[in-house]
Amino acid sequence: MTSPAASKVVHARAPGKINVFLKVGARLDDGYHDVATAYQAVSLAENVRASAADDFSVHFSGPIDTSDLVTDGSNLAIKAATLLARKTGYRGGVHLEIEKNVPIAGGMGGGSADAAATLLACDTLWGTELSREDLLELATQLGSDVPFAFTGGTAIGTGRGDQLSPALAKGQFQWVLALADFGMSTPEVYSELDRHRERHRQDIFPAQLQPQVDTNVLQALRAGDPHMLAEVLHNDLQAPALHLEPELAEVIELGEEHGALAGMVSGSGPTVAFLAADLDSALELQIVLSAARLRVVRAQGPVHGARIIGD
Repeated sequence: MTSPAASKVVHARAPGKINVFLKVGARLDDGYHDVATAYQAVSLAENVRASAADDFSVHFSGPIDTSDLVTDGSNLAIKAATLLARKTGYRGGVHLEIEKNVPIAGGMGGGSADAAATLLACDTLWGTELSREDLLELATQLGSDVPFAFTGGTAIGTGRGDQLSPALAKGQFQWVLALADFGMSTPEVYSELDRHRERHRQDIFPAQLQPQVDTNVLQALRAGDPHMLAEVLHNDLQAPALHLEPELAEVIELGEEHGALAGMVSGSGPTVAFLAADLDSALELQIVLSAARLRVVRAQGPVHGARIIGD
């Protein structure tokens, strides 16, 4: 095993994600739910710079307010680094500088992207030289969205979302993302989904134990057609998210009234993702939403998963 030079810094980047389709299965005995989702990695990404240290530490920067983020061993990036060290027998530590661009608790997998980028950065810094398959296995141990942040592109996720199979996606899709100034707890949104289903059990079909992705979603991705994809965007977590934060419905309505092909809550929210017909439409929508005093960023997908960046 090589000993890294003290001055060496390894820069890795991993993408945020949008669930263009998310079907949630019935609540299982352990309290969890199986899902069927179509992930798309987008250009709004996290940057992780790793440097040699005696212990494990993390510092955050970037346009996102990180004042409430934990920096101890419960932080997902620190967990990723310590897991890799245990796996490989590496005896040193690492200092992580993370530039956050993906909203925190925003339904876009920002913490998972941090973890995926950290695995790759530390493996390179430490010279532990695990295969991508071994790193992906570690990613699976860290959380359901971490494997996709590692692989990127477009993929179908089943089980807890961590059982991935690639999906063919042609061309680029243009997204406009309305970022909230608050976060939402994923477990709380899932609990609200269970309550929503109980309240409306007379009016809706019972949830499947093992849901599936609609084949029309795969066809739209394969065609690279945003109009086709807009017709089949779906998120089972949207109704409970809107019940918890009703103002998100107004954001969706505003975007759809001003040129978005479709808008939906991303993942467990509160980020709202709008699909645009093309780059010009995305730019126009960004201007309108910004004028309405919303914090807005543009992104496109699909993009690569975690990778090393040469500074």
